[in-house]
Amino acid sequence: MPSLQPALLLFRRGLHAITTGWQNLIDRIRDPYRPERHYMCGPGPKWHAKHAVQAAPAG
Repeated sequence: MPSLQPALLLFRRGLHAITTGWQNLIDRIRDPYRPERHYMCGPGPKWHAKHAVQAAPAG
């Protein structure tokens, strides 16, 4: 009777790879850090105050 050890070992490796992949995906989805919320998306109020453009007279 042939041994099932090699087949069982391959099955366990495959199952481990799948479960590790799912765990990594879930960890990424549940990660609360969103860098776009922490970085400025344009010039701030100090820049606007320093570079204020004088309004041209309408005419």
